[in-house]
Amino acid sequence: MRRALGVIAAGLLLVLAACATTPVAPPPQRTRALPSPPPARIPEPAVSWSTLPGWAEEDHLAALTAVRAACKVRARRLAEACRALAADPPADDAEARRFIERRFDLYPEPAAGLLTAYYTPIYDARRTPEPPFTAPLRPPPADPALAGADRAAIAAAPADDALAWMRPEDLFFLQVQGSGVLQLPGGSRLKAVYAGSNGKSFVPIGRVMREQGLLGDRDTLAGAIRGWLAAHAGLQAEAVMDQDPRYIFFRAGPDDGAAPEGAAGVVLPPGRAVAADPAFHPAGALLWIDAADPRLTGGRPAYRRLVAALDVGSAIKGPARADLYVGEGEDAGEEAGRVRHRLTLYRLEPR
Repeated sequence: MRRALGVIAAGLLLVLAACATTPVAPPPQRTRALPSPPPARIPEPAVSWSTLPGWAEEDHLAALTAVRAACKVRARRLAEACRALAADPPADDAEARRFIERRFDLYPEPAAGLLTAYYTPIYDARRTPEPPFTAPLRPPPADPALAGADRAAIAAAPADDALAWMRPEDLFFLQVQGSGVLQLPGGSRLKAVYAGSNGKSFVPIGRVMREQGLLGDRDTLAGAIRGWLAAHAGLQAEAVMDQDPRYIFFRAGPDDGAAPEGAAGVVLPPGRAVAADPAFHPAGALLWIDAADPRLTGGRPAYRRLVAALDVGSAIKGPARADLYVGEGEDAGEEAGRVRHRLTLYRLEPR
């Protein structure tokens, strides 16, 4: 979903160096055409499951959620494991652990990277502009010049084709996530899904705000950034947001209540799906994330679990980069905003 599906949340957005979970059509409803599968790479020496950090503590039955999702995307590559899982699913944690260990080898990515997280936000919106709902949710423009302009130029252009109107800071964060749900007066809801970008590189404004002294070194999580933008709504906030030239366009439709799908066309299981770089990890690839940073205030000290690559994101580049989809709503947003962990990534390959 989502996810370009640009990708938040680093520390959802620590800012906003995440994803903008492109969004794993959004992360995460980050519907995007996936590139051709990458060429095969020469594997590094396999790692023993017994030495894998966090493997003994994993919920192995829950880990099969990622395997089942991968089977929907890479049925041919994972054919033997998928058939066995469907015919005789493990009944308990011990069986699930043996199933995975016997059917997959583990290969590490050689360099450390970064884990961030994204989620499906829910924002208030209006059909027509009214303060403070002054920022238009825009579809891709027909004018190629406007489609390739930077954020400031697009924001200044007329918005007669606006799909909805949002608070400016909410729109900015929606663009980081790549997709989300809009709550309208009367109880109706819209799904906003990634539909393209202006092609500009993403710039995390948290870093910019820290350099300008607008926020302290430890205040660049999503909540602090959003609070500052809301408190300084108008020219001050616009000047800060314009430091990120990237602009995301959307399509919108009625919210059917269905769980979001990623770019691979599969529903994103919260906590078991990531956006990854398809140049290194094809859709449906199974990965082990070993990510830790005990210094992050309010965040989990570590994320160690089996996941499937089901989404992509414009800010998710490189072999050791992943954006974890953590779910929908405010609680998920709080978690996503606290994920910016040093990552060691492992690939699972069928034996």
